[in-house]
This record gives sequence, C-alpha cells and structure tokens, in this order.
Amino acid sequence: MPSEPKKWLRFRIVTLLVFFLVLFIALLSRALQLQILSGKTLKSIAEIQHTKTLQLQPERGIIFDRNGEKLAATVMVDSVCADPSKIADPREVADRVAPALNTDKERIMQKLSGSKNFCWLARRIPPEEASSIEALNIDGLFLVKEPKRFYPNGELAGHLLGFVGTDSSGLEGLEARYDRYLKSTPEKLVWTRDAKGKRLSPRINTASLRQGDESANLILTIDSRIQFLVESHLKEAVRAKSAKGGFAIVMDPKTGEILAIANEMAFDPNNFTAYGTERGKNKAITDCFDPGSTFKPFMAAAAIEEGVAKETDRFYCENGNYIVGDRTIHEANRAKHGTLSFHDIIKYSSNIGSVKIAERLGRGKFYQYIKNFGFGSRTEIDLPGESPGLLRPVQKWTRVDAATIAFGQGISVTAIQLITALSAIANKGVLMKPYVVRGMVNKRGEITKANSPTIVRRVISPATAKRITAILTDVVGADDGTGKKAKIVNVAVAGKTGTSQKFDFARHVYSSERVRTSFMGFFPANDPQIAILVILDEPQRDKWGGMAAAPVFKNIGEQILTCFKTNLRENSFPVLEEEKLENEVKLKLVVAPEMIADGTPSDADESQIPDFKGLTIREVLKKAKERGLEVKTMGSGWAVHQNPMPGAPIEDRRSCSVTFSSND
Repeated sequence: MPSEPKKWLRFRIVTLLVFFLVLFIALLSRALQLQILSGKTLKSIAEIQHTKTLQLQPERGIIFDRNGEKLAATVMVDSVCADPSKIADPREVADRVAPALNTDKERIMQKLSGSKNFCWLARRIPPEEASSIEALNIDGLFLVKEPKRFYPNGELAGHLLGFVGTDSSGLEGLEARYDRYLKSTPEKLVWTRDAKGKRLSPRINTASLRQGDESANLILTIDSRIQFLVESHLKEAVRAKSAKGGFAIVMDPKTGEILAIANEMAFDPNNFTAYGTERGKNKAITDCFDPGSTFKPFMAAAAIEEGVAKETDRFYCENGNYIVGDRTIHEANRAKHGTLSFHDIIKYSSNIGSVKIAERLGRGKFYQYIKNFGFGSRTEIDLPGESPGLLRPVQKWTRVDAATIAFGQGISVTAIQLITALSAIANKGVLMKPYVVRGMVNKRGEITKANSPTIVRRVISPATAKRITAILTDVVGADDGTGKKAKIVNVAVAGKTGTSQKFDFARHVYSSERVRTSFMGFFPANDPQIAILVILDEPQRDKWGGMAAAPVFKNIGEQILTCFKTNLRENSFPVLEEEKLENEVKLKLVVAPEMIADGTPSDADESQIPDFKGLTIREVLKKAKERGLEVKTMGSGWAVHQNPMPGAPIEDRRSCSVTFSSND
C-alpha cells in the first residue's frame, strides 16, 4: 500500500527531529551547565592547570640619613626555582645545577624530590651564578627577580638599622620598627602554560597591587658623618683599653634628635647570619646598668630645685668612711675628703657628700625627681627593644638603698635614658623625647609624615639647670676636676665622669674588677648644641671614667667642631621642610649658616677660594662648581687639606687640589 511507506518515512523524520531536538537540548543544557552553572569552578580548575602563581616581595623603602645619604636600599637579584614535574631526570639536573650554585647536589635532589610543582633551589644568588644557571638552559628551571636588602656602608649604624630576613620582613632595628611602612603589597608572579603544557614567560599580576599601599622612604635624624667618627673613636678606645665593648650616643639636647648612636662590637647587616644570637642588638637601648657617678648631677639638681641645699653649703665627708645602717660607704679610689662644699662634692665626685645631700632631700622627693628625669620608664624612642631600666618603688627603699642610689648604685638605667636626662639639664630643665626618624617620604617625593621635637615635661627650672651646668663646667674646666680630659680648647664643656661596679651575682657583691666607665657632657655650656655619652664596658686599662671615657668624648667633640664648623649660636643641623614647586612636593634639607672661626674667610665671598675642610668629595665638587673652580681630589673621606688655602682670590687660581682622609 502506497500510504505505508509514507507513514514510515514521516515516522523516521519525526524520530530524527526528536532525536536532534533532544540532542540539541542536551548540548544546550550541558553548555549552560559548563558556562553558567559550573563556569567559575571549571575556570578555577583551568587556572590551576594552566597557571602557577608565586608571591614576590616588592622593593622596600630606602632609609636615608638627615643629609640624603643612603643607609639602606634594595637591589634586584636573581633567585632560582624549579617545576619538578617538568624535570625528567632530577639526579642529572642536580649534577649540573649544584656546581653552578656552589652547593651540594644532594641538597638540590632533596628539593626536587620534595615538591610536585614548585620549589626554590637558591634565593638571591650572585650575578655569576645566575649566568651559569641561564647557560644550562634546563627545561623546568627558572630565574626570577627578587629584592635584596643592601647596606652600602657596611657596619655603619648597623645596630640602628637592623636587618631583613629572606621574606623581606624587618627583624631588628629600624627595619623591624618601621617594617609596615618600608614594605608594600607583595607582587604576584604568574606563569601561564599553553594547551600542550609548555610553560610561557612569567608576568607580574599588577591587579594584586592595592592602590596607595606603597612603601615609604625613611629620613633619619642621624648624620652619617657624625655616626662614622663616633664609631671610629669608640672602636679605637675599646681596642686601646682592652674593653669588652661599649656604646656612645650623640644627641641634640634642644630637640631630642639622635645624631649618632654606636655600639661596639661592630655589626654588618649585609652578613647578619655570621653573628650570634645577639646579632643587631642595640645595647644603647636594650641594656641596663648602674650609672655610677653620672647619676649625681640629677640628685644635685633635685636638691637645688627643692631648696634643701645651695652651692656654698658645706658637708663633712667623714674622711672617706661613712656608716649607713649596716654598711660603710667609701669614696671612689679610697679618697679621703674632709669638709667639701656642695659644688666641690660634684666636682670631686664624692660618694659620701652625695649621700649626705640625698639625706637632706629625703627619699620621697628624691624618688619623684628620678621619675621626672625619665628613669624607671621607657623614653619611647622609635626603636624596638627599649628597656625601662630598674627603679624599685620608694616604699621598698631602705636607708642603705637611698644612700647608694645617691651615687648611682642600686638603680639600673639605659644609655638612652642617661643622655636624655642630661639633655634636660642642657635644655634649661625641659625633658625632650628622643627620636631617630625625622619623617617619611613616598615614591613621588611627598612628605607623608614629619616628626617634630616633643616636650615630655619640665623637670627643673631654668635657674636650677644653669646652676648645675656651672658646676658641671667646673668638673671639666678646672685643673683638678675629674673630667679635665674631656676639655675642648676654646669651648666650654659641661660634663660628669662615672665608674660603676658590676654586680657579681655568684658572690652577691659588687665587683672591684669588672666596671663600666663613662663620661657624659654637652657643649657649649652657655648654649648647648651637642650632648654626648660614652660608655666603655669592662676596660682592662684606665678603669676610671675620667681616664678612659672622657678622652673619647673630647675626640668626638673636637672632630664635630672641626668637620662641621658648628654654629654655636644657631641650630646648624638640617631641618625638614616642604618645598612646593609647580605642584611637586620635595624633601628639602636646609642647613643654617656656618660659623666663621677667627681668621677664617667666609664662604659667602664668591671672589675667594672657599674652605673645603671637613666636607665630603661630593660636597667639595658641588661647592667648587658653584665658584667655577676645577678641583683635583686625592684620597677619600673628608677634606683635610687644600691648596691654595681658603681666602685666596679666585681670579689668581681657577684650580684647587684637595686631600681627603677618613682618619683625620
């Protein structure tokens, strides 16, 4: 029947249409599932299969001294990583890679065997090793750029700066204290693999960087030139006196700015792994010690401020032996003083006289002044690890405690506390907060934060500060003063010596062999610009502050005056200012006019050869260029000699030779 084939044909057509419709719907559903419902999941799986992401630390901010010299910077170096899944024969690769990296091949094997997709083989390698790895051209091995912290001056200010670990995080010093400012958001290094599994070149994922979250540069109060000479003189003194170590601080007493802070033994943050457990420890901030006789000026200031004594009052000093409770107080070096004036008790550093002044003052008032000068609490300097020292509550003081604390025994202080308290006397009785960071600057040169001098409190009146300064000036200036070896020619220095015995915990007594010698002072006495503290730990020769530490103070002070021609009437150190030029904000370091010594021509006269002495090579070249002079330089460091001499007419000579030395 003719209708049967037609029905069968229609049936087959309908069946095929239904089949294709069902197939289309199935494909459409599958596509919908893949693209819409499971799209994100599948995309993530694909990214895992075709990309590899590695987090890299970006460059840290630069640390500058107050004059713009780099103390810490970042350089980009190569690191070696591997994809073990792409390495067919790990042992063969280890045999080839180990010599290039100067390492053990078993160590390379362990790394290649311990990971499926990624492992580091070496971090931050030298350029020659990177070239060797690149020349091997091994599939599965890659070189990536990583930041490495670099300290261009080596040991200079090493304890202050601290150091950075392999993850670019600060571990000590300023690097640790300001880590969150010096670091920025990590970058992501992304490798892409094509359909055949071939690895493509890595690229930086800039989307991982948060806008505005960038590193800052630090501008310090430190002057690297002063830091260098302080470290040099301290190192020389430690060696000459066979001391265990030492530290020194230079401070601007009017602002609290730290101009130098040095520790000996030295520390190079470029090679921090070579040092022991105390690597990078800034002992001028962290270590406590009995201050000895350097504590007497604060007791004397309290007595004068409270009106319980005046300079002309006389005290009987018991000829060297004074019984207090169950203890006999002796003079240092077994001296025997009879009756001394208040002034001479400090001048000759009498222990017994100091005890008798403290007895007049009374425990309660003495304790309060100790607290007001900042002892027993942290100064809050912007450095990590600061110790508060040790000051027991006055309620627990015995009569013996009150007596021994009067001459600096039985109380523990830090070096930063001591120099800060002395600076309060130099600053007319006003205690300033010490600090080492003047400000922060972003990558565009904009000042994002500027620190300014901070007053903590007034401790004593200006009149009392002036009277104590006069006594301390006599300690140094008088021929029979204990600090006469700190005397600087033509500059009035106020200062105090100290020799403190270390406590022997094994025998529970103060040792007569193990001592710390110290000298602290400021100058010029009538308008202090510089305060310096020097401490030598366990010197084996000259175990007295006036013999061991005072000459170091003198050497540092004289070289500061020589190299920087410090203006003793105005602040001669740079200050932080904002200079706006056509919407651009830059850091401007402004230096006040220099003092012109008697007989020395002023640099303001552009028709004369300027005085180059005390300047760096860069500063000499800059000044010479301004005058149109040609300069021949010899040596390195600071300018110590020039020909022709300063003041010669420029029209007669258009060239000048300058000799430099770092040991002047």
